[in-house]
Amino acid sequence: MFDVTHFIDMVPDLLKAFQETIIMIGISLSVSIVLGLPLGILLFVTDKGLFWENRLIKSVFGFAVNLIRSIPYIILLVALFPLTKLLVGQTIGPIAASVSLSVAAIPFFARLVETSLREIDKGVIEASIAVGATPGMIIKDVLIPEAKSSIIQAVTVTVISLVAFSAMAGVVGGGGIGDLAIRFGYYRYDNTIMIATVAILILLVQAIQIAGDWFAKSIDKR
Repeated sequence: MFDVTHFIDMVPDLLKAFQETIIMIGISLSVSIVLGLPLGILLFVTDKGLFWENRLIKSVFGFAVNLIRSIPYIILLVALFPLTKLLVGQTIGPIAASVSLSVAAIPFFARLVETSLREIDKGVIEASIAVGATPGMIIKDVLIPEAKSSIIQAVTVTVISLVAFSAMAGVVGGGGIGDLAIRFGYYRYDNTIMIATVAILILLVQAIQIAGDWFAKSIDKR
């Protein structure tokens, strides 16, 4: 069932696929943090009873986030082909797959950030307002520091979700481990490659979870 000789022959392809997966995850994670973090903060501070309460902004951005999150990734991937073609000039490969991965990850991470911020004691925020802290100061010096451990956990969950999404992108030629599993493991009934790719994904997810848990605990001073 598992051919060691065949596995050794396929090591270069596995390494290339793993590198493509890391590229996809790295790009989409960077974009999701840069855009998803401020979006999550915005969703929190514009909620009822907060210092930037704004029902219109909360409703509009909340609806957009829920809309994207409600679309299954494989459908979102195909639906974004025109945007992908416009941005990167092609619809296959890890760079192209990063577009849809980023679009899927931004609202996902934003909701996790919003949830993390809701764990903060409201009394801390009220005390900051009472001493005259500006909204910018509250966000920078209170919200983010208080929720940093939870935000790290949110990053960990997002990365693991991106691993799953990146494997799914292989169905339409996105490259990476998923693409190798589909082309060789499924279409060619290659059990060795199928087992190897599944094992790689399991080990990758475990490593990410362990690293994320360790980092979150190391910066949690509570």
